[in-house]
Amino acid sequence: MLELRPNCACCDRDLPPDSTDARICSFECTYCADCATGRLQGCCPNCGGELLARPRRPAARLAANPASAKRMLDPRPG
Repeated sequence: MLELRPNCACCDRDLPPDSTDARICSFECTYCADCATGRLQGCCPNCGGELLARPRRPAARLAANPASAKRMLDPRPG
């Protein structure tokens, strides 16, 4: 199950579970759409994989399967 990390690892922007701006790679490195398309040019700096829109978890499922609260930040990518 996806962690649904709460922030962009580049700029620390909040990315709630229902955000349409979240982008992830296959390892769940998480970035906002602005960093993913601009600074990172669609490529994860950690694994080299493509960054795609993160699926959203339905609100009804968040109670039993909450999003992660652990913030990840590495402002060095790209």
